[in-house]
Amino acid sequence: MKVKKIDKDGLILCELQADAFELSASLIPTGSAIFIRRFMNSEIIKQLDTGAILDKTLQAKDLLERVTEEYGESKYGSIVYTANELYWMGYIYRYMAYTYDFSSRRVYGIIKPSELRGMFLPYHTMDPAQAADRILEAKGLAIDEEAELRRQFEIYKRIRMAR
Repeated sequence: MKVKKIDKDGLILCELQADAFELSASLIPTGSAIFIRRFMNSEIIKQLDTGAILDKTLQAKDLLERVTEEYGESKYGSIVYTANELYWMGYIYRYMAYTYDFSSRRVYGIIKPSELRGMFLPYHTMDPAQAADRILEAKGLAIDEEAELRRQFEIYKRIRMAR
């Protein structure tokens, strides 16, 4: 898995998504997990994934409005995460998508909101790169090819020794 270094555009995208997630706590009537599922599968997320949104003057509130237009108003779900949790979650989701060149849908498939929320306390003070690496490592996804080859070689050696 090739990791791209975060750059100015990546940081802008991370902050924009983090701001939108944070605002959702006060502006979106659905539960946070529902909002995140909708956001991470929305049409506007595709523009975040490609970076095309950088050519526009959209703010965090505009992103929320786009998601609401797409999915409609709803009061489904009652658990609303804290603004701090949501900011961090939005940042980490975008950081992972940007640096690993994953689609938002893939990142959402790797780690669901309730699980990511559970990582807030132990991981929120870490560098985002370190947090993303730990999340992927916990999911059994190789962070780099060298580490994956070493892991596979260790498995091979154990199998050979067992014979």
